[in-house]
Amino acid sequence: MENKITGHTKLAALFATPIRHSVSPMIQNTAFQALGIDAVYLAFEVDTQGLEKAIDSIRNLEMIGANLSMPNKILAVEYMDELSEAARLIGAVNTITNEQGKLTGHNTDGIGFMRSLQDIEVDIIGKKMTIIGAGGAATAIIVQAALDGVKEITVYNRKDDFYDKIMEKLAYISENTQCMITLHDLSDDQALARDVGESALLLNATGVGMKPLETQTPIQDFSIIRPDLAVCDVIYTPRETEFLKQARLRGAKTNNGLGMLLYQGAAAFEKWTGQEMPIEIVKPIIENN
Repeated sequence: MENKITGHTKLAALFATPIRHSVSPMIQNTAFQALGIDAVYLAFEVDTQGLEKAIDSIRNLEMIGANLSMPNKILAVEYMDELSEAARLIGAVNTITNEQGKLTGHNTDGIGFMRSLQDIEVDIIGKKMTIIGAGGAATAIIVQAALDGVKEITVYNRKDDFYDKIMEKLAYISENTQCMITLHDLSDDQALARDVGESALLLNATGVGMKPLETQTPIQDFSIIRPDLAVCDVIYTPRETEFLKQARLRGAKTNNGLGMLLYQGAAAFEKWTGQEMPIEIVKPIIENN
């Protein structure tokens, strides 16, 4: 496909570090070209020290917007003119839109996860879900699930130094949505079994299952997995974690983190362009990288 850069070509960017491994430029540029949009997407090594200047450049260069990844998502909140409801509740931004110099911070990570459930024909609206982990990815998913209408979310995390802060954060999200959200100690196997038994979906939002922990699983008792339970993982390398494998062997519908990665990018693309990303053209890029 011919790629023309003109005097009218607009710029979008990714600000993060490390960044050279990212597939986002390939995804977004393929989508721009497929739809004939005169824009390019570039990746820039930016850390928290350079973030304010990088965000200023969105206005100064009249960019259509930007994506943010580690370590910039939380600090970026300070530099926004406005925040979406999800970004405000999460306390982190991964997508910025520029409307005539007004910068709005969004968080599309949770949108990406919720959209990915359609691929396995799972609907959790009005139902209960259980999440293992309470980091950035988990918080984004919890907020979006609550905003979308999930009835109840039980969160399991190790009782570490951040446990009380996590409890405060989840209480804040619960107070600002219509969703009942509670935090529990991951070592409480009986409570976990009970909550999973009442849930439509079980999600691992920790790094357990990635290298060097690829042989480990976030739960040890897989007898709590039933065939009508959806089991998901935010991890996509490896494509099937041991957690997902054990769930699949017990008849559960499973989904890795590739869909979340794809659809969070698609949500950003739509906010910048007003057009839907051509998913079928872009999907192979993610699957083959």
